[in-house]
Amino acid sequence: MLTVTTASGRRIAVDSVCADAVDLARAALSSMTDDETVGEHLGVESDDERAVTHLFAAHLPGYRGWRWAVTVARAARSRTVTVDETVLLPGTESLLSPVWVPWTERLRPGDLGVGDLLPTDEDDERLEPGWNASEAAEARELIDVDDQLDFAEAIAALDLTRPRVLSPLGLDDAIDRWVSGAHGPESEMAQAAPASCATCGFRLPVNGLVGQGFGICANEIAPSDGHVVALNFGCGAHSEAVVVPAMSAVALPVIDEVGYEVVESGAAAPSQQVLVADHDSGTVRDDDPGEDLGHG
Repeated sequence: MLTVTTASGRRIAVDSVCADAVDLARAALSSMTDDETVGEHLGVESDDERAVTHLFAAHLPGYRGWRWAVTVARAARSRTVTVDETVLLPGTESLLSPVWVPWTERLRPGDLGVGDLLPTDEDDERLEPGWNASEAAEARELIDVDDQLDFAEAIAALDLTRPRVLSPLGLDDAIDRWVSGAHGPESEMAQAAPASCATCGFRLPVNGLVGQGFGICANEIAPSDGHVVALNFGCGAHSEAVVVPAMSAVALPVIDEVGYEVVESGAAAPSQQVLVADHDSGTVRDDDPGEDLGHG
């Protein structure tokens, strides 16, 4: 008797009566698909002591490597085989769609468009509850506030009055993205920069712990304008990279409106002829004042 070993290591005998029911399995497929879509019999797989699955090649457009599977079984001490299930299954070379991923995990930066809403999970690890007035006593113990400073003002100054605030995990994730991103110290732009953002006059400071390593670029010419930049990032628009000296005043050109020169083309003449316009007499004369060349 033929036996097979399952994935769990259990050895199961292939029921010979069920294994011989090839025609029954093929007939079962006729009720769900056209006969020309059912190809040759590929073999038998044992599912249980008296249950096997017959496999047939599937001749369907777009289903390369798929197989028709018909599971048949019989009761104990019975020679009658019945059909349990018919289904189309992929084979080892079948083309399959990617494993389904929840939409929250498929989202990428830039996917959110105008009018789109992105719900945030109630238990999002990037967030934690903000200040709650009913828990003021516990919050007071966690925050070092001078006696002269009102506790409510301290909470407002720390911007903790929102329902949820950034958690340490959320802050770490953000810092990792900023450091490894396009405005971090390892970017190609930073490697070619003449100086870092730490000494740039266009950098806006950021309060809190984040300000110890990051700022906001305020140079409209820079590629990082309006973005959070690492202090050791940099670009060619650094305020002190190249300081252009102030331009000195340039004298206006002097235009001679009285006379002009006529230079003959070709060989150089012994002397140049000069025509002089006399605005008082309305005449034009050359360098010989005795010859009148014309009247205006």
